[in-house]
Amino acid sequence: VALLDCGTKYNIARSLVARGCIVTQFPCGTNADEIINGGFDGLMLSNGPGDPADCRGIIAEVRRLYDFGMPTFAICLGHQLMALATGGTTTRMKYGHRGANHPVKFLNEDRTYLSSQNHGYMVCPDGLPANAEVNCINVNDKTVEGIAYGGKPLFTVQFHPEASPGPHDTSFLFDKFIKMIGEGRFDG
Repeated sequence: VALLDCGTKYNIARSLVARGCIVTQFPCGTNADEIINGGFDGLMLSNGPGDPADCRGIIAEVRRLYDFGMPTFAICLGHQLMALATGGTTTRMKYGHRGANHPVKFLNEDRTYLSSQNHGYMVCPDGLPANAEVNCINVNDKTVEGIAYGGKPLFTVQFHPEASPGPHDTSFLFDKFIKMIGEGRFDG
């Protein structure tokens, strides 16, 4: 798995390794061709700091990776970068999400999980491409917490399923990513 490091937490790589992956970490400024031509089975876009709209060069490379169609899982800033790369928008939140007890509703499961979050920007639900399905929302303020991109083996989440101190409710998303790599598609 190629891990595009935009400020990644160590536990993202550790979570992938624990599931049998060999992880190669790339700096955020890496050209998409290096990853596309690297023979990787999947791509992880990491979390990181700052205003995602400022990452124009990274957004352009993420767009190229999106077009290539490699199985992809994106977390936090990676979630925002993918939305921007596909024509969506982000905005600064009045009150960011900080802490370890944010309820996230998975719409396709009609189930809510607790999540860890640390972000001050959010993906706007309007303007996403037609194949982008918002599949998770924040229970408290209804902001976008997850997107599945139809026709692509790709899903993104705003929260941190790799959070070391917990909660660990959503660590199963790493298992979904590994399954997606094996099948080349994403089911929910």
